[in-house]
Amino acid sequence: MRNAFRLWISAIAFAVGATAANANDQLIQLSKDPNQWVMPAGDYANTRYSPLDQINKNNVKNLHPVWTFSSGVLRGHEGGPLVIGDVMYISTPFPNNVFALDLNNNGRILWKYEPKQDPTVIPVMCCDTVNRGVAYGDGKIFLHQADTTLVALDAKTGNVVWSVKDGDPQKGETGTSAPLIVKDKVLIGNSGGEFGVLGHVTAYNIRDGSKAWRAYSAGPDDQILFDANTTALGKPVGKNSSLKTWQGDQWKIGGGDTWGWMSYDPELNLVYYGSGNPSTWNPVQRPGDNKWSMTIFARNPDTGIAKWVYQMTPHDQWDYDGVNEMILADIPVNGTPTKALVHFDRNGFGYTLNRETGELLVAQKYDPKVNWATTINMQTGRPKVVAQFAPGSRGEDVNYKNVCPAALGSKDQQPAAFSPKTGIFYVPTNHVCMDYEPFKVSYTAGQPYVGATLTMFPPQGDNNLGNFIAWDAGTGKMLWSDPEPFSVWSGALATAGGVVFYGTLEGYLKAVDMQTGKELYRFKTPSGIIGNVNTFTHNGKQYIAVLSGVGGWAGIGMAAGLTKATEGLGAVGAYKALSNYTQLGGVLTVFALPD
Repeated sequence: MRNAFRLWISAIAFAVGATAANANDQLIQLSKDPNQWVMPAGDYANTRYSPLDQINKNNVKNLHPVWTFSSGVLRGHEGGPLVIGDVMYISTPFPNNVFALDLNNNGRILWKYEPKQDPTVIPVMCCDTVNRGVAYGDGKIFLHQADTTLVALDAKTGNVVWSVKDGDPQKGETGTSAPLIVKDKVLIGNSGGEFGVLGHVTAYNIRDGSKAWRAYSAGPDDQILFDANTTALGKPVGKNSSLKTWQGDQWKIGGGDTWGWMSYDPELNLVYYGSGNPSTWNPVQRPGDNKWSMTIFARNPDTGIAKWVYQMTPHDQWDYDGVNEMILADIPVNGTPTKALVHFDRNGFGYTLNRETGELLVAQKYDPKVNWATTINMQTGRPKVVAQFAPGSRGEDVNYKNVCPAALGSKDQQPAAFSPKTGIFYVPTNHVCMDYEPFKVSYTAGQPYVGATLTMFPPQGDNNLGNFIAWDAGTGKMLWSDPEPFSVWSGALATAGGVVFYGTLEGYLKAVDMQTGKELYRFKTPSGIIGNVNTFTHNGKQYIAVLSGVGGWAGIGMAAGLTKATEGLGAVGAYKALSNYTQLGGVLTVFALPD
C-alpha cells in the first residue's frame, strides 16, 4: 500500500494541502509529464497526443495485453482512464462506479465508489447510460453522475468530500460529460436535448461545490452570459441575439445541451465547448435560427462571459449536435501561423477557426458523401443547404430520404487526436446516411420530445459504416482514409512513436502508421470499443490502455436490447449486424511490449 501511494510523495506531493486557487497550475505541470495521463483528453488542448515513443511503428507489432480488469458493469463504456502517479482511475456507465487501481499490483482495487442512484434515470438517458470519465484536481477525483450529481472524491481514499445536484432527472436532465478543472473551478455540461432540457454549462467552486456561474445556450443575455463585447465572426452579436431567433418562449425548452468535451487555453484564459441540437427534432415547430444551439462558445472561465460564438448549423433540421471536441493547435492555415481551434462537427464539415477572435478560416467536408449542404459561406458562416435533404422544408409527415450524414453525424463525440510532429489530425468517423420523417410532438416535462422517425444505413454504393481518416486542418483536405465495417466510435491516440491508436465497434484495438494509415497491429478485446485510448509509463515501461464495452448510440441496440430498425433514434437498423462480432461487457485492457 505504501508503494501504491508513492504518487502522494513524488510527482504530485505538492497536491497535499494545496490551495484550490492553484489546482490549475498543478494540472498544467502534471500534464507536461508524459508518463501520466491526468486529464480526460491528456491536456487542456484536447490533442490526445503523447510524446512517449518507447512503443513505435517498428515494434508495435509486438504489443500484447499484460493485465485486464472487469468493471462489473455492462452497456457502453465511453470514457477512458486517468493515470496519476501509481494509480489509475476509471468510471463506468450507470451506476457510475469509480475505481482506483494500483499500477504496482496489476490493477488491484485500492478503493471503489458506488453511488446510489435512482434507476428511473435510465429511461431518460438518450443514447445509452454512458459516462465519459472522471477528472482530477486539488487532490480530488470529480465524477458527473447520470442523475446530474457532481461529486468530489478524495483521490487517496475515495471518500466523498462534497457533492451537488446540477439538475432534475424528472424533467429529463442527466449527466454524461467529463468534468473540466480550470483554476479553482469544476465545469460540467448537461444532457437532455431529447426531453426539451435547456442546455447550460455550470462552474462550481472546487473547494466546496458552491455554484460560481451558469451560462445557458439560449435565452436573454443575462442568462446566456453575453455582454456588449461578445462577437460572432468578428461582429457584435447585439442585444438579446438568442431571443430574436425563437418563436415566443420556445427557447425555454429549446435544447442546445452541452454534453461534449471542453478545452481550455491558459494563455488566452478561454474555455471552448459546443452546444447541441435544438428541441424538438421537428424543425417545422421551431422556426428561426434557434440561437445559440449548434454553437461553438469561447468563454472566460472566471466569469462565464462569452467572448465569441459561432453557430455552425442554424435552425438545425438533422440533429447535428455541435458538442464534438474543440482541439487547440498552433498550425499554419493557408500558409499563415495561427492559434487555431479545430472542430469536426456532426454535420460533416471540418472547421478551423482563429481561437482568439472566432474568425472562420476553413470549412470543408471531411466525408465526401455529405449532401445536406454544398458549402459553407466563409463570410456569413452559414451552410448552403440542399432543400431535397432538409427535413421540414416540405412540411411535416414527409420522409426525407438519403440524407447524409445521419443524425449521429460524420463524427459524434468520439474524439480525434492531433500530432504536433506531423501537424495532422486523426479522426474517427461515421459513414452513415438516413431517412428522416418529422412529425408534430407536444412537450411534457420528463417525456421524450423528439418528433421525428429515423432509419440509418451506409451511403449508396458503400458497405462500410465508418472510416478512420487523416486531416489537414490548415487546408481542409483529407490525406488518407481507412475504411471500417462499422463506425469508429472510440477516441484516437497519437504518439511520438509514429503510431496512432483507435478502437473498433467489433472490439479491435488497432495501431496504424500516422503518415500512411497502414495497419501495424490489431488485438480483439472482449467487447466493442467506444472508449478512449491512452498511454502512460510505469517503472520506465510504456503502456497502452483502453476500456472496451460496446454501447453508446451506435451500439444502443445491443446495450438496451432494442430490435426495431427505427429504435434507438434510428441507429438500431444500421448496426444490427454488430451482434455477430461482439457482445456486451466492460473490460479495461492494458498493453505493453515484451520485456
